[in-house]
Formats: sequence, structure tokens, C-alpha cells
Amino acid sequence: MEFPFDVDALLPERITVLDQHLRPPSRRPSAAMPARVDVQQQIMTIVDELGKASAKAQHLPAPITSASRMQSNRHVMYVLKDTSARPAGKGAIIGFLKVGYKKLFVLDDREAHNEVEPLCILDFYIHESLQRHGHGRELFQYMLQKERVEPHQLAIDRPSQKLLKFLNKHYNLETTVPQVNNFVIFEGFFAHQHPPARKLPPKRAEGDIKPYSSSDREFLKVAVEPPWPLNRAPRRATPPVHPPPRSSSLGNSPERGPLRPFVPEQELLRSLRLCPPHPTARLLLATDPAGSPAQRRRTR
Repeated sequence: MEFPFDVDALLPERITVLDQHLRPPSRRPSAAMPARVDVQQQIMTIVDELGKASAKAQHLPAPITSASRMQSNRHVMYVLKDTSARPAGKGAIIGFLKVGYKKLFVLDDREAHNEVEPLCILDFYIHESLQRHGHGRELFQYMLQKERVEPHQLAIDRPSQKLLKFLNKHYNLETTVPQVNNFVIFEGFFAHQHPPARKLPPKRAEGDIKPYSSSDREFLKVAVEPPWPLNRAPRRATPPVHPPPRSSSLGNSPERGPLRPFVPEQELLRSLRLCPPHPTARLLLATDPAGSPAQRRRTR
């Protein structure tokens, strides 16, 4: 990949390591690269163009490698330069490899969750015209030596079929451990891992299910209040209060029903004597047989 500026003067080594600062290694200014040239801007241009070429080769909707992403993350980018060909005396870029540490939750062979922070392969690209010339293996091997890791200890983010074949051909990485995320790990990944910080217990068989324990029963006794507004008691429907009917008279006095006919006193007393005694009075008379007739009459 060619650029309008002198790549050979900008990147002195065959493989240049760039971090989030995007600063080239220290080199004395020469006639080909004056001190006034914005070197960091040229490096940002190289990173952006390499990210676009990688996204196009992997058929991605947007680049996953850019100068802004490099500056906002603690990733490391290994850039491979072509030292043999010098088109127009400015040099060219063969490809790059981007890695970084990430906290992941991965599954092991027993389907238990493990919290790890491995070194991840985030992006890998070699120019189409220079593939199958050993440049990818040279760049990958340099990264392994620099980071001091083994190939089976890596986690690969969304690997393409070309990358999986590359790892199988050069490092015998074939058997993968199924995951629920986009990362791929290979057999032997947990061989040198520390004990996981959090590990879920394995699932119990259906035949080993036991009744509720005492703690479970106590938990079930606790009444859980439903959330608002379900915890509000329903209001009782109150019958509508109608105002009392008013008469059509001038004073608006309430209507009265017809009066009962007057009952004479003698007839009222006669009706009271004929009424049967109350059950309570009968009980008192039965329990006190020595009572006087007058007291009985008063009781009645």
C-alpha cells in the first residue's frame, strides 16, 4: 500500500510498534523528513487507510481500526513495511496486526463461566498482492515474541476463514471451545490461566432435585409487596348520595308520608298484655321461682 509521503523515512524499522499515542520511534531528522512535517498526522493517515483496507477485505460495514480508536483504547498496532520495493522512492506498507487486552467471560470445556483478561487479536490484514509470501507469519511471530504469549493463549475477535486456516496451518490450532460471544478460543486456552474469579456451579440432574430447604420455606413465607400502583388498596365504591326530595311548596320542606291513626291508651295497654313474653323474661322466671307476682309482672 503506497502513500504520498515517504514511508521509509517515517517508519525506520521493518516492523514498527504503535500505541495509543501514535508517535513514531525516535529518529534524527533528515533531508527527506524535515522537522516541520507533521509526523503524527502522517501516521494517523496510515492507520486510517489500513483500517479501511482491512474492513473492505473482510466485508465489514465500517472499519474497526482507525486513528481515533487507537487513541481512545490501549491497543498496540504492529505495522509491517516493505523494504525491498521502493515505488517512487517513498516505500510501502505490507500490512498490520492489532492486539489488546480485554476482560472476557468465556466458557471452558465444562460450560462454566470464567472471567479472564487475555491478549486478543483484534484486526489482522496483509495486502492482497503480497499474501502467501510469508509476511503474515513474520508479523504474527514477531508479535508473539514481543508480547511473550503462546498462540493457544490468544482470543480472536470475529476471525475470518482465512485467519482460521492461517492459525491451523502455522500453529496447529484447530479445535475451538464454543462460546456465546464473538471471540474464539482454542483448546489449551485454560492450561496456563489463573483460577477464575467467578465460576458458576454445574447444572444438577433432574433426579437430584430435592424439596425446599428450611431457608427456602422461610423465604417463601415472606410476603413480597407488589410494585406501585399494584400495592394500592382498591377503593370501595360508594353509592351516590342523592339529595332528599324537595316538595314543590314555597318553603321547600321535605315530603311527609300519611300519619297513622291515633290509638287510644286502653287499647294499647290491652295489646301489650296480650303480647307473648320475651325469651329472656321466661328464663328469668324459670330461674327464680320464688319471685313475687308483682315482680313477675314487672319483669314481663
